[in-house]
Amino acid sequence: MTARRLGLLSLPLLWTAVFVIVPLLLILKISFAEAQLAQPPYTPLFQDGALAASLINYSLLLEDVLYLRAVSNSLLYAGLATLCCLIIGLAIARAVTQAPRGWQPLLLTLIILPFWTSFLIRVYAWIALLKPEGLINAALLWLGVIDAPLIMVNTGFGVVLGMTYSYLPFAILPIYASLAGQSPRLTEAAIDLGATPIRAFWLVTVPLARPGILAAGLMVFIPMAGEFVIPDLLGGSATIMLGQTLWTEFFSNRDWPLASALAVVLTLLLLVPAMTLQRLELGKASR
Repeated sequence: MTARRLGLLSLPLLWTAVFVIVPLLLILKISFAEAQLAQPPYTPLFQDGALAASLINYSLLLEDVLYLRAVSNSLLYAGLATLCCLIIGLAIARAVTQAPRGWQPLLLTLIILPFWTSFLIRVYAWIALLKPEGLINAALLWLGVIDAPLIMVNTGFGVVLGMTYSYLPFAILPIYASLAGQSPRLTEAAIDLGATPIRAFWLVTVPLARPGILAAGLMVFIPMAGEFVIPDLLGGSATIMLGQTLWTEFFSNRDWPLASALAVVLTLLLLVPAMTLQRLELGKASR
């Protein structure tokens, strides 16, 4: 039985080693090299039998304001969009669980329906909605809410809105799974003991859904922090994120070592919330 289990585990472990660990080690290796006009476009890590590692790429990331701004923008916009996804996702997931059981599969299908269309087309659709002569500005002008078109494209607002819309289903589904597994009698008992429905929701339902909420936060924050398409189309020069900077350094500037150093920094930044969540869950389980 033990040999069979080891056999079953060997395939996913091999897949992880080949397609995750090895590429990460390769990126880490290149990050300690220096750019050169050759093929490959970076210096070897060992030259004349000696280690030729350099920290110049990491020092440049700490000194150049452009890269520091890209890191701060990535964390800021991803954090804001994650918060929006969790708030909206919790409300939608709660509404789905309260719907008649026969309607829930249809509602879940409608939630994942945007995945059936191209991601790029959906982002371009938001450009048509948010641009100064777009539908949203036209409606607000017609209603008399504003006197001049609002600038919503090429702004941080557009980036956060686009990421919230694109990743919202990833937040709804794990939260829904946590809420669907709860007994409605718990909320009913809290109301019977004098709590209002809203108070019962925040004191009973939300804490019990904590694993799903934390999982949803990680599922959306991690890809958002490295997002390239949405900030490139809906953002501007002031909303540069790490994904765009990586693309520029790798494909335009051909500076593979600096791009690799950026990738290492991004990976480390994303490991922090993942490890924090794991520690919280392990601490809760030990109690």
